[in-house]
Amino acid sequence: MNTARGSRTASDGNTVTASAWTGLPLGADGFLTLTGEYRDRDPTSRGDFDPRVTTLTPPEPLRVTSRYGDPQVRDATFYANAGLPLANDWEIYGWAGYQQRDGESAAFPRLRNNVNNDPAIYPNGFLPIIASDVRDIALGVGTKGAFGAWASDFSVVYGYDELMYRTEHSINGTLIPNSPTSFDSGGFDYDQLVANIDLTRPVGWFGDRETHLALGLEARRETYSITAGELASYQTGPRTGPAFGNPAPGAQGFPGFQPSNEVDEDRTNVAVYAEIESQLTDQFLASVAARAEDYSDFGSQVTGKISLRYDFNPSFALRGTASTGFRAPGLQQSFFTSTATNFIGGVPFEVGTFPPSSPVAQALGAKPLEPEESENFSVGAVFRRGAFEATVDIYQINIDDRIVLSENLGGTPAIDALLQPFGIGRARFFINGVNTETQGIDAVVHYLLGTGAAGRWDFTLSANWNSTDVTKLPATNVIPQGGTLFGRINVLTFEEGTPDNKQALAVDWSLPTGFGSLGATLKATNYGEVTEPQPTAPLDVHLGAATLVDLELRSTVGGLTLALGADDLLDKYPTETRPAANTTGALGFSRYSPFGFSGRFLYGRLGYRW
Repeated sequence: MNTARGSRTASDGNTVTASAWTGLPLGADGFLTLTGEYRDRDPTSRGDFDPRVTTLTPPEPLRVTSRYGDPQVRDATFYANAGLPLANDWEIYGWAGYQQRDGESAAFPRLRNNVNNDPAIYPNGFLPIIASDVRDIALGVGTKGAFGAWASDFSVVYGYDELMYRTEHSINGTLIPNSPTSFDSGGFDYDQLVANIDLTRPVGWFGDRETHLALGLEARRETYSITAGELASYQTGPRTGPAFGNPAPGAQGFPGFQPSNEVDEDRTNVAVYAEIESQLTDQFLASVAARAEDYSDFGSQVTGKISLRYDFNPSFALRGTASTGFRAPGLQQSFFTSTATNFIGGVPFEVGTFPPSSPVAQALGAKPLEPEESENFSVGAVFRRGAFEATVDIYQINIDDRIVLSENLGGTPAIDALLQPFGIGRARFFINGVNTETQGIDAVVHYLLGTGAAGRWDFTLSANWNSTDVTKLPATNVIPQGGTLFGRINVLTFEEGTPDNKQALAVDWSLPTGFGSLGATLKATNYGEVTEPQPTAPLDVHLGAATLVDLELRSTVGGLTLALGADDLLDKYPTETRPAANTTGALGFSRYSPFGFSGRFLYGRLGYRW
């Protein structure tokens, strides 16, 4: 692995995954499927050498101090899915799932001379670990069958997600020498309860032409809450001020949620929809749909879609769709808040993210969030002849009032004057007002070749070209001078932060044998250029185009399957981050890389089916 400051060898990210699936009878005609999976993945580290260690007194040899890469993850998942016939051709069905995920990510490294360090605890400095405990629960039950002339489906679905944080291998610099090194940092949870009624039936509105009408009703309730961490995770202790070098209050790495961040919010919404689809002629298929939703917190919205398809012959067809859409502000975007205390000129200030409804955000001109609205257009062609298939689609997506985070506002006289009554040094909040336009082309070509003795060959070539432009930026008349709500880095992230082209060629081969079968898959994926924007253009990190190759070899004997493979077979890394944009060495490669920066991943998979 080559980084901007040198070369080193890394062999990490070891992963063990075990999964099982079984299907069981339920009564005379029902079914029950059970699925379980366990995964244990070690972290990866792809940071560059840290030049700061050579300036310490006494100096240290150049070394990597960060752990920049994939987090350590341990998760266990269990799902059950069942169905049981009832009388009169009705059926009851349901599912239940539970997942526990424990992760550990590294924060920014603190050297031994850091003002927040206690050399008695960490003589060589420390690397804070942000640990997460995630619980996901999914439950669903429904029944479907004939309801008069209608085919009906009634269901109720519940989902719950909890994310709690711990900050490990850390310290609260203002509590030295009595600071803990492990902190309960708080967290948040979110749940949804959704009830659906779906009805479909054929109708005779266009003579004997096949026409179907679909109607639906959905009711949803959402809740969102934030829980504060323990006092020591955010507390300002006695070791404060310039005499101690202005250590930052709270646990290093993640100071935890404070009581002032706690929220407990909910909302409801009801939606109805209708869709009519008809084969108007032997060659012409059309459908029209509309959906109306009413939210308890911001009002109503109506969207629609029209789709057309014309088959000129069995081999060639044209298709097109035009639709409007919207995305309601999430409860998290409307109410998320997180604050920390930093010292600016020896004076403590709160710095953080605030809800648009908060006094801090409103002083800066924040308004209640509105839904994002979109217009979507696509035109495509389909061609099939024998073993050859090809599709091409051209699309345009216009999104208005995108919800984004503002810049960290503060540090100018006009804004500081607005923040001063709240004792806030820097503030940001979610806002509407970014408009984007995206145009693109998707193309897929597939060919199936059967050669008898040489096996079956499956060729798939796919490609995408796209371009996104930011056409409008948010503004507020409260801070007309000195306050950029959405700056250069954010704009260029939309426009140049993802590849404007991607191509992939996959070849899959399989061959039956006397003992089972052999198989192989070879895939090459090319990613276009990407830019990670910096505050000024000379510091921008430009990632060149790159091609990754994946390979898998398989063999099946009876119910036993063995596979050996490599993702990123040629061990391709993105362009390294230059020292000018990586002064601490922590960011060896850009997080904007479309294929990551972990390098080659080798694996073996053993499976048995009975």
